[in-house]
Amino acid sequence: MRHVAIVGSGPAGYYTAETLQKADEIAIDVIDRLPVPYGLIRTGVAPDHQSIKAVSRRYEGVALTDNVRFVGHVSVGDDVTIDELTELYDAVILATGAPNDRPLEIPGAGLKGVIGSAAFVGWYNGHPDFAHLDPPLDAPGVTVIGNGNVALDVARILAKTPGEFAGSDIVAHARDALAKSGVRHIQILGRRGPHQIAMTPKELGELGHLERASPRVDPADLPPEGDDAMLEPGMRKSVTHLRSFAANPVAKPVTIDFDFFAMPVAIEGEGRVQRVIVERTRLDADLRSHGTGETYAIEAGLVVSCIGYQTPPIPGVPYEHGRGRFANDEGRILPGLYCVGWARRGPTGTIGTNKPDGARIAEMLLEDIGRGGGKAGRPGLDSLLASRGISPVTFRDWRRIEEAEIKAAIDGAPREKFTSIDAMLAAIGR
Repeated sequence: MRHVAIVGSGPAGYYTAETLQKADEIAIDVIDRLPVPYGLIRTGVAPDHQSIKAVSRRYEGVALTDNVRFVGHVSVGDDVTIDELTELYDAVILATGAPNDRPLEIPGAGLKGVIGSAAFVGWYNGHPDFAHLDPPLDAPGVTVIGNGNVALDVARILAKTPGEFAGSDIVAHARDALAKSGVRHIQILGRRGPHQIAMTPKELGELGHLERASPRVDPADLPPEGDDAMLEPGMRKSVTHLRSFAANPVAKPVTIDFDFFAMPVAIEGEGRVQRVIVERTRLDADLRSHGTGETYAIEAGLVVSCIGYQTPPIPGVPYEHGRGRFANDEGRILPGLYCVGWARRGPTGTIGTNKPDGARIAEMLLEDIGRGGGKAGRPGLDSLLASRGISPVTFRDWRRIEEAEIKAAIDGAPREKFTSIDAMLAAIGR
């Protein structure tokens, strides 16, 4: 019997397990520090994008196979070490994703009201680490830094009316806070121009259908329309949305302004953020942005930095600090230790990108370990955890947690998520 441990129960973890579980004589343990599975599907994907979250049913199918087991509420690095796992299993795969914010390294970034997107998204999605974030929503201005889909998610969630959250699984504390929000002006800053955005057409198009909010683009920021022909089709559709926003501004109570060629250089305020100092940029021949020396200020009571993510280091695992990922050679870290998904690549690609990545790492691993055998595997982990008084949450336990969340849902919502580990455990009588 070959024994494999996967650390992380998000898309990369379950796509890897999906390939592995088809092999003969194999037992797979999917370990997660939270009592609930699915990683960013649960706490990263926007609550009003339920169609994307539906992929969790595929992962559930994998989790319910005889040779895959969910080991929840077990923290690798605290409850069990990497060295212990590599002693117990023929292979250990790190599928921890990149849940930490890349730091915003400008003066004033530590002021109250400056929040990373991982924290802000975690807040409105009910991640236990961020449930008590309490972002300041009293001031009219918000600055969102970044030109990717996460920046669009943040802007859209801030701009929606309570009624527009119908059918979503946004958590109660965020729903209530946003209903009382004083936000009226949302500024999305991008260092480069419209042709360099990382925003997809669907997410951009959604901004044009908000009840009380209107997206705006300065026509002067747009390149000549003929230049769009050089773009790949998806990007061309995205830029078409921007051109539509520029050509058809609509007066609504909330504005979402795209500020291109704009680089934040400082954040100022007395005890909390009050304004963002922005420098105008220009692009060189290689499309890299450079400051021009021209600066201006944007009034803001909240700044959300959407500039990227990084994988948290784990003691004993080689790490590339510059890239925010584990040091690896095509997925191999050390003998018997692998990584997959964002933990391997860095924070690039979509949820779907993890499927071929997981399959490739799984096939490589099976070739590396051969027939395996001789390791304690699952029984060894159970014995070790029991000796430390640790009782893992099983997939059956998770389904009871999920059942309780579904029962607690408000009308039209799929669930009301528990936002603390204690509440999750209480749902299963612990």
